Amino acid sequence: MSRADKNKPFQALNIALMSVSDRHTLDTDDGALWLANAIAEAGHRCLHRELLRPNKYLLRARIAGWIADQQIQVIIVTGGTGLGDTDISEDAISVLFDRPVEGFGEEFRRLSFADIGSSAMQSRAFAGISNSTVIFVLPSSPAAIRLGWQQLIQAQLDARTGPCNMVGHLGGATCNHSTVTEADLPNR
Repeated sequence: MSRADKNKPFQALNIALMSVSDRHTLDTDDGALWLANAIAEAGHRCLHRELLRPNKYLLRARIAGWIADQQIQVIIVTGGTGLGDTDISEDAISVLFDRPVEGFGEEFRRLSFADIGSSAMQSRAFAGISNSTVIFVLPSSPAAIRLGWQQLIQAQLDARTGPCNMVGHLGGATCNHSTVTEADLPNR
């Protein structure tokens, strides 16, 4: 279980938000609108918010540009994670990773199972690290975005979360990792 170290300072991060959709505009994408507000409420900065139609090469180029931008520490992509022909996010983005974070997708599907049952296996939510930028990719439904942010991403973007968090892996961020003690380990 995560715990917060209130002695550590909060560190606001620079986040870029990308929606992949052939149905919405920036103004009608309720899930991404909610996420942009949640990012601000958490104390982080949303430096960019964009929407692209499903195009593997345009999406890959845009995300690669954000990865190269030293000001952007976190990228969150919504949409394009299913099994349909226009669900291109994994194919476009995963090739850019220096290191995948397999546990993110696994945990997202485990949590989703409580709400949507076996349909959770069709979600290709995933995450990875590239050039000291953490990239999270979520389904576009508002419920999936809320689940991903509230139960997984928000705590991992807070340097106070222990025993570990993603902040120490980010460019331009500092993280005072605490020493993991025997008490931090689960009972066996």
